[in-house]
Amino acid sequence: MPQSYSVEATTPFSRLSIIKAHMDGYIPTVFHADHVPQAPEDPLFGLMAAYRKDDFEKKVDLGIGAYRDNNAKPWVLPVVKQADEILRKDPNLNHEYLPIAGLADFTSAAQKLILGADSPAIKEKRVVSFQTISGTGAVHLGGLFLSRFYPRPSNQPIYFSSPTWANHNQIFTNVHLPIKPYPYFSPQTKGLDFEGMRSTIENAPEGSIILLHACAHNPTGVDPTRDQWKEIAKVMRARNHFPFFDTAYQGFASGDLENDAWAIRYFVDQGFELIIAESYAKNFGLYGERAGAFHFVTGAGRDAQNTIDRISSQLAILQRSEISNPPAYGARIASLVLNDPTLFKEWKANLRTMAGRIIDMRKALRSKLEELNGKEGSWKHITDQIGMFSFTGLTEKQVLKIREDAHVYMTKNGRISMAGLNTGNVEYTAKAIEKVVRETQ
Repeated sequence: MPQSYSVEATTPFSRLSIIKAHMDGYIPTVFHADHVPQAPEDPLFGLMAAYRKDDFEKKVDLGIGAYRDNNAKPWVLPVVKQADEILRKDPNLNHEYLPIAGLADFTSAAQKLILGADSPAIKEKRVVSFQTISGTGAVHLGGLFLSRFYPRPSNQPIYFSSPTWANHNQIFTNVHLPIKPYPYFSPQTKGLDFEGMRSTIENAPEGSIILLHACAHNPTGVDPTRDQWKEIAKVMRARNHFPFFDTAYQGFASGDLENDAWAIRYFVDQGFELIIAESYAKNFGLYGERAGAFHFVTGAGRDAQNTIDRISSQLAILQRSEISNPPAYGARIASLVLNDPTLFKEWKANLRTMAGRIIDMRKALRSKLEELNGKEGSWKHITDQIGMFSFTGLTEKQVLKIREDAHVYMTKNGRISMAGLNTGNVEYTAKAIEKVVRETQ
């Protein structure tokens, strides 16, 4: 005879409460607050919402990580407009599914962009690439693959910089990879804590996964020098660590595509097997189109092709179960530009425009801050750092104070988006920063 269970034993509700709920015309949820607590608001998107609600005329948005022109407006790259027009007029354009791995013309061009057109790894077919949902999707796919297949003790963490892009914490936690930071930013020098970084990587368990920002480190804007990259590679090789590169700013950081890919290419040249997560949001301005690429590079050897085939087969299963097929539009735009010499040349000019404006704003902000406090060199870290973001050194107390008093919005850790500065607000911002530093410890 089947065993019976009472309502009281199998649900969190008594029979009486259920009857009462039906009489009152509602059915209570099983997802009580004890099981599904209210999640905190995402800090960055909460900051954006607060900025939008602010009706102060001179408010300044230094939080959002998206390029703005000198009029504080989103900038559609001229080359993207050209590619969009070409697509619009293409009589063969359709909206069919892309393959699971994405648009082949895009992923093959992405390989060459990040690894170099003459890369031995490409020529030897030691690279497999998948189109992803921007860089976020590429990081997630890499984390999921490593969680499933990388041989390591179950409690061995993935190491990433302190601080790092906030979403790294959530992505790797969600795919059940334990996380552990390595020192990176020095509050004293407002530069790289290289010895802390090197020492932690050297003492990490052998075969650890080490996440590295290829260029324009988010959120600090502090990058290792080439000599420091060489030392990092040397330590990682001695410890048999696995490099996982996250690159969201190639060409956008310095205006030079080759320069911004140097660290990744050096590690590949040194024979590392590694993963690259690549975003096309910043350098194409395709923020909402979610174009990205994932690359797995295996080491040279007689079995390299077989290794890549096996890895590719598992990546396809993971991709199929997660998104099935990636979106087409952003990849088609990027593919047109990357594969057409004339459009590619125009794109490089657009990149220099964006990178150049941000570099100019760094110089202007530093100059005005030092002019205000009369101490030359005291804000040198603003121009030493690179890319979209700068760690100002402002404390959380100062950040909240400058938001309240001057309506200048930045993240609580003092990170500012240099793209939010322009010739119309940089002096106002400098005066607000100088005032809060002077008045608030």
